[in-house]
Amino acid sequence: MTKGNSEDKIFIIGMILSMTCWGFSWTSGKILSNYGDPLTISFLRFLVTFLSLVVILYFMKERMSISRNGYVDLFVAAALISLYTFLFFKGLTLGKPGAGGVLVTVLNPIITYAMSLVWAGRKPTRNEFFGLTLGLIAGVVLLKLITEAGEIFKAGNIFFLLASFTWAILSRFTARATRYGSSLSFSFWMYGISTLLMFLLSGWSASSETLSKSDFTFWGNLFFSATITTSLATTFYFVATSKVGASKASSFIFMVPFSAALGSWIFLGEIIQMHTMIGGILGIAAVYILNKKEAS
Repeated sequence: MTKGNSEDKIFIIGMILSMTCWGFSWTSGKILSNYGDPLTISFLRFLVTFLSLVVILYFMKERMSISRNGYVDLFVAAALISLYTFLFFKGLTLGKPGAGGVLVTVLNPIITYAMSLVWAGRKPTRNEFFGLTLGLIAGVVLLKLITEAGEIFKAGNIFFLLASFTWAILSRFTARATRYGSSLSFSFWMYGISTLLMFLLSGWSASSETLSKSDFTFWGNLFFSATITTSLATTFYFVATSKVGASKASSFIFMVPFSAALGSWIFLGEIIQMHTMIGGILGIAAVYILNKKEAS
């Protein structure tokens, strides 16, 4: 086996595992939401993520410093990731992880792409127009806006939708991370600030109460959600992107909605409804069109 083939296999296996972890994190988050309020669970998740990044940065011998020019972006990103995580857990306390996972992971790239066009102040190309139109249709189907418009305010959908918009804005700031240092060092400080922010908002008494109810299931899901998913899987994705390019790496993100639905079915017995399946497929098609190069 040649070195190139070996590296390709490692990349494919690593990306499949990473995307599966991202999808299964919705199931894990649903389980964690039963142990405490969203602010407290967010704080504990950020804390474990921050500590695990300390270990990762040490073994990867990455510099932890970032340029002073990046402080504003860093603090804004920390506030946005805190808000996103709060909305993530708040939605999960009310809604289903499979449906939420499909909704958010499908709409995130579509909303992000639409916002990038607005910020750039340019009109969409033909592919972008068809992709965004299809993405809009996917959102309407996922939220059942035609048949049951009131559903957007039920079952956590409004929180999942707000989370998608928050992530789209967040991506604008994290995309500039490499200007100020490595992506990992930026993430390290971002999660450190988020940990402190969430602690100030939740308080120690709420954390103590949650920890007093903790058991093996709680710690197992917290470790999976914070360390395996956020630190290791995301770190592998960043490294893979730098080696093989963003387009090749991002193509694996199409697996996330399906793994979110699969994890919820396996571990929680959630049956994914037809509108979620159809909307998810339409959304994935929209993302594919948005990333497809225009014919010359």
